[in-house]
Amino acid sequence: MIDDIRKDADQRMRKSVEALAVALRKLRTGRAQTSLLEHLHVDYYGSEVPITQAANLAVEDSRTLTVTPWEQKMVPVIEKAILNSDLGLTPTSAGNVIRVPLPPLNEERRRELARLVKHEAEQAKVAVRNIRRDAIHDLKELQKEKEITEDEERRGEQEIQQLTDRHVAKIDEISEEKQKEIMDF
Repeated sequence: MIDDIRKDADQRMRKSVEALAVALRKLRTGRAQTSLLEHLHVDYYGSEVPITQAANLAVEDSRTLTVTPWEQKMVPVIEKAILNSDLGLTPTSAGNVIRVPLPPLNEERRRELARLVKHEAEQAKVAVRNIRRDAIHDLKELQKEKEITEDEERRGEQEIQQLTDRHVAKIDEISEEKQKEIMDF
């Protein structure tokens, strides 16, 4: 039973760390990355699909992304989706290729993005701590119902705390890496 609680907590904590990594991939850094556009959806024959299912994304150079739609008539639809996104990018089309130039980030915007990274990391830490709280509560319930001993409960709590510490350290590592990436000129 203790193993089941520990495995469940570990799995949920990993998902929190993965969610943070996905959220941070969407944040713009100084260089072009296709992950910046991957979360966008476009209208493709009446249904909303990820942009990656309607076009090929590529990095042309350090400041330019290219989007090559599978079909010519998707060019204006994809352009409109990029324009209407919250990314603040202005695409230009040349035939059936859409170029998305990324303006350089100024110092103020870099600091703002770094604060956002810290906020996202803190949210992920809160999620991990909530998972720890739930797991420890489950252990206490088992001990109250006399299904495990006090020693087993304490050992389980220590294991859960070690899991928590490990995942919080991973969150800190991801956060610091992203902040460094943002602040590099």
